[in-house]
Amino acid sequence: MSTPDLNLLVTLDVLLAEGSVARAAHRLRLSPSAMSRALARLRETTGDPLLVRAGRGLVPTPRALELRERVGRIVEDAQAVLRPAEVLGLKRLVRTFTLRTSEGFAETFGPDLIARLGGEAPGVRLRFVQKPDKDSAPLRDGSVDLETGVVGETMGPEVRAQALFRDRFVGVVRTGHPLCQGEITPARYAAGRHIAVSRRGLDKGRIDEALDALGLERQIATIVGGFSTALALARASDLIASVPERHTGALRQGMHSFPLPVPIPEITLSLLWHPRMDADPAHRWLRGCVREACAAI
Repeated sequence: MSTPDLNLLVTLDVLLAEGSVARAAHRLRLSPSAMSRALARLRETTGDPLLVRAGRGLVPTPRALELRERVGRIVEDAQAVLRPAEVLGLKRLVRTFTLRTSEGFAETFGPDLIARLGGEAPGVRLRFVQKPDKDSAPLRDGSVDLETGVVGETMGPEVRAQALFRDRFVGVVRTGHPLCQGEITPARYAAGRHIAVSRRGLDKGRIDEALDALGLERQIATIVGGFSTALALARASDLIASVPERHTGALRQGMHSFPLPVPIPEITLSLLWHPRMDADPAHRWLRGCVREACAAI
């Protein structure tokens, strides 16, 4: 069996990323004819057309889609192996990192994290952006450097994840609410008017399943997309919010919190990033700062 030409991996990575022979040729500083010959060799080597014409452009085959992430990781790992080891000079580092997370995370852990970054690397700026969904595309395309969330099926299989902390749900009401006094039983909890939190607008979740097992049902007065909004509404009304405890520590100040009277599984909040950033010294340092900020609270 002949030894494969590993240079074709770089060519394949660029072709699949660009989806165009002309753009791939320009990026690799090759002539279009040379790139066409390279594509022909790739087709022969893989036994698949990889890119096929659709109108004026090219679209990837199922085999190409399957290979895209694997090839990208292999090329990134090879480049990291051949790259000289860098000495990270934090005092000279000038960079903006984008962290996609919930408002609750930013408000609870953001102050300490920003202080840590500023103390070690004054030229580093942190940009917080909201997280409307669990799509991994922003990590994949590089528009987001880090993300926090619960690992789920919708996350891309290539995404790296590291647990930050475990969290439990608690009930939260305004000071002076009737639930501030006396034992909170499942029936008393269910009898109140509640705020449901769902990015997809659903009015049922794990709390409702736990209540249903006891023959109880809570009345959902409103549905919101985030815990910050739920707590703001609960603070100004008699509505009941049910939110993660550690995740919303800063947001719940001045309110009354209580353990939920029904068993709800804890959640694990994780730090998420794309594997191409594994070897980046500044990114590795940032991940450490996030872990330390979460451990401190």
